[in-house]
Amino acid sequence: MRVDAHQHFWNLEKVEYPWLIPAHGSIYRTIEANELEPLLQTNGIDKTVIIQAMDSYEDTDYMLETAEQFSWIAGVVGWVPLNKPEEAAKKLELYSKNPRFKGVRHLIHDEPDPNWLVQDNVIQGLKILASYGLTFDVVAELPEHLQHVTTLAEKIPNLKIVIDHLAKPPIKDQQMEPWSSLMKDAAEYPNVYAKLSGLNTAAHWENWSAADIKPYIDFAFNNFGAERLLFGSDWPVANLAGDYTKIWVETNKALEGRSQVEIDAVLGGTAIKFYGL
Repeated sequence: MRVDAHQHFWNLEKVEYPWLIPAHGSIYRTIEANELEPLLQTNGIDKTVIIQAMDSYEDTDYMLETAEQFSWIAGVVGWVPLNKPEEAAKKLELYSKNPRFKGVRHLIHDEPDPNWLVQDNVIQGLKILASYGLTFDVVAELPEHLQHVTTLAEKIPNLKIVIDHLAKPPIKDQQMEPWSSLMKDAAEYPNVYAKLSGLNTAAHWENWSAADIKPYIDFAFNNFGAERLLFGSDWPVANLAGDYTKIWVETNKALEGRSQVEIDAVLGGTAIKFYGL
């Protein structure tokens, strides 16, 4: 089974997305499941996981409603206010009753405080999340964000954490540090996973190829192993530097030479286990 473990939808009439502005060009519009469906069929993707695009209940409810309409949506990663543990607990009690609700993400990269993630109240909120057996997606765009992954992994060992987009490695500059050292530290914790997603937009150029992302994917393999790596398209954000098919084709090229067992894990098996699809 092939699983896209990281894609988005947004409806500008139903939900407010302050980050989505005209400067985002082609993705500054309503983009929904009907648009993705033929791309999944063309590329042989069986299931997907929708990831939140806004820190709001409206976005989470919209995703869950969408998931009810399309059988290929296997999971939803939504949002609750982790910094308000009591409110988060009440909403998680409700959301966890929906079998498609698999975890939570917060747009920590939009928080003015780079240390938002390790505040005492947020830690408490994450402990409540873990108690429900739900997962946490980390948008680690700053070194501080990535450093905090190890803190969370230590303080909440029963919380399954996944680092989105391999924490946006410095592909554009063709460098490895400090990204590689921080990722290596995070990989030492067995409850930390990582997504091979968003690497095209990390490259910041249209004509990127498998050769550009392969060194970073290889590094992730060496530290996390296939059993803790998940493929994700990051569609439709991916359209800013390519398209769905290019992401799929070039990622598969970057995986060439790996065993079929490893490839099957990254392209589906790990996501099924991580999110409990």
